[in-house]
Amino acid sequence: MLPTETALVRDLAEWLPRQRWFGGKDGPIDELTIGTATELRSGDPALHHLVLDVRQNGATDHYQLLLGARRELPDRLRHVEIGGAHPDPPGGRPYDVYLYDAAHDPDLTRILLDALAAEASAGPLRFRHVDGARIRTDLTSLPITAEQSNTSLLFGDTYICKLFRRLSHGVNLDLEVNLALTQGGCTHVPAVHGWIELEPEAGTSGNGEPVTLGLLSDYLYTGADGWSLAIASVRDWFAHTPPAGGDEWAELDASAAGGDFAAEAERLGAATAAVHRSLAAAFGVRTLPPAEVRAMAARMNDELTATCRSVPRLAPHAKALTAAYLDLAARPEPLPVQRVHGDYHLGQVLRTESGWTLLDFEGEPARTQHERRALAHPLRDVAGMLRSFEYAARFLIAKSGTVPPEPGGRLETRAHAWAARNRAAFCRGYAAAGGADPAAHSALIRAFEFEKAVYEVRYEAQNRPAWLPVPLTSLAHLAT
Repeated sequence: MLPTETALVRDLAEWLPRQRWFGGKDGPIDELTIGTATELRSGDPALHHLVLDVRQNGATDHYQLLLGARRELPDRLRHVEIGGAHPDPPGGRPYDVYLYDAAHDPDLTRILLDALAAEASAGPLRFRHVDGARIRTDLTSLPITAEQSNTSLLFGDTYICKLFRRLSHGVNLDLEVNLALTQGGCTHVPAVHGWIELEPEAGTSGNGEPVTLGLLSDYLYTGADGWSLAIASVRDWFAHTPPAGGDEWAELDASAAGGDFAAEAERLGAATAAVHRSLAAAFGVRTLPPAEVRAMAARMNDELTATCRSVPRLAPHAKALTAAYLDLAARPEPLPVQRVHGDYHLGQVLRTESGWTLLDFEGEPARTQHERRALAHPLRDVAGMLRSFEYAARFLIAKSGTVPPEPGGRLETRAHAWAARNRAAFCRGYAAAGGADPAAHSALIRAFEFEKAVYEVRYEAQNRPAWLPVPLTSLAHLAT
């Protein structure tokens, strides 16, 4: 038996801001209501699916919660307890159940696999699977605890089920894109097996589309993420001792270290080009007329101006960045645009025994849904990955707190050499696999990379001031 809604809302309003995936930590909750409540299992333990409507600063966000209820709460679930011992009303009896986040309870999450396999419905919830998919239901889940904006459940070494905590209107981009790529035969994304959705009339969608709640896809258990592999390579390069009698050029030859990453960077470039081709085939390509390209360049320059005001240390690079945006604005021909990844970096790729796989097509978390769906030139993704190489090269320096304010010093020299080698390898692989050659589109790639660097400067100044030298130091090289 659940407590009264008043008691539940009170406990949820206290519990929700403490969760890593809650997006409203910058202000108090003005109002919390339960938008939908669907019983998925009765008894002990019981499972309820809730959509929480959270109002803050005049806007309402929607969050998904799997609410478990048990008369006795095992120690393994104490860390996700929401409530269970408060009188309601004051002076009344306590709850007769413990409430908790059931995404951490494998006794209850297996219900999701059963429902997906059967394409079941429950209240406003719909469980779907890909045509012909045969979903195993004998697997036990384990949550990935390191995630921030979503919660993913591993079902054995077979599936990963991503539960979208903060819900977006309509079909989630990650489902839309991955499903289209799966159906198109793209081998560089995890195959989609099923998804969970909320019917549009349930109140969280403003466009008549179902709201995506979860996505079930292949779990690539042998995969290693690109960021970890790159950092291992940088660490090996930093520790490398040149042979006796070497000269200054030994500091620039990043291939000399045993953990050279360039071959993998080149393969990653080829995989990126393949996914871009698949995206174009699935969603089409259109062109931006020169007037819209000029408007895009003007927006880039406006962001630069605003960031220079808030972060004066960027100002010395403003002239070079503005020149790059002017070069883009002077482009006389239309610009082809299409669906792209939108938030592409080394943390979004996995290296498996069969090659590179791209993950998480949701776009940048800070962007609106409209901005995430906007079409872009594929070289915008390339620019994002080039920036990621710059970050990987300097991560260990930043972590140690010894990032120099300007280029110089042995570690920065080596960082620059590592980034340059792997940037070139990635671009070489991308062009060889049929992508637009960055070397032949220097004005375009330069503008996109500078735009991303300005975003990084603004982000680091606001969130991680100690990391601000990372984008600024790389800009000192790139803006010359």
